[in-house]
Amino acid sequence: MIDFPDPRQAPQDEDLIAISQFTLDGQLLTMNPDIEWPKQTRFGSTWDSEVLLEAYRRGLFPMPWEIEGINSAIGWWSPSERAVFVPAKTQASASTVRAAKAFRVSVDQAFDSVVRACGDPRRDHGWIDHNVEQAYCALHALGYAHSIEVWQSDVLVGGLYGVSLGGVFAGESMFHTVTNASKVAFHHLVTVLDDGQDRIIDAQWMSEHLRSLGAETMIRSTYCDSLEQLLSVPQARFGM
Repeated sequence: MIDFPDPRQAPQDEDLIAISQFTLDGQLLTMNPDIEWPKQTRFGSTWDSEVLLEAYRRGLFPMPWEIEGINSAIGWWSPSERAVFVPAKTQASASTVRAAKAFRVSVDQAFDSVVRACGDPRRDHGWIDHNVEQAYCALHALGYAHSIEVWQSDVLVGGLYGVSLGGVFAGESMFHTVTNASKVAFHHLVTVLDDGQDRIIDAQWMSEHLRSLGAETMIRSTYCDSLEQLLSVPQARFGM
């Protein structure tokens, strides 16, 4: 049974919507009965592909949940305010267009390498662990997860990855080791998705950096209400 709660019913100041009912090693998690949100979800207790896809269709996305400092469970999030890009309205800056000339860009040619680079433990606020890497590589094998790679002298210097479902590209993470490489990756993604269909890029939480790139704020209820129409849009073509 799919027991993900409806994110629209959560308090406006609550971003964490649910926590897996079981740890990754099968132990039952108990929560304080006085806490109404987040809810617990039995269905959302694994990183299986069908679980992730169902979550995205409902406006949720996963991140490892720490118990006593160890990534032992799964948290399911739906920010009260989303950072959303509309590809048709998102333009690359002149500096990014100039910077792009120094790089080579590819699509879905090094997905696993991009995920590993995004999960580099030396990065601040890192959350991508082995379970996450395996889960999204499985989605990539099924044709739902995609990557943009940026190269310089055949060295991977930037990129991003995310999940594509209908008219939604749910961005998960990006990285760069050379200045402007992640911006080039992002604007290549925009180019791929600006195909005349009604699409959005969901960048999760708003930041000043995302706002500077053209992100708009969308409240959770509007985002979730729009999913039915967005999911009916044909899948984007990532092939080159």
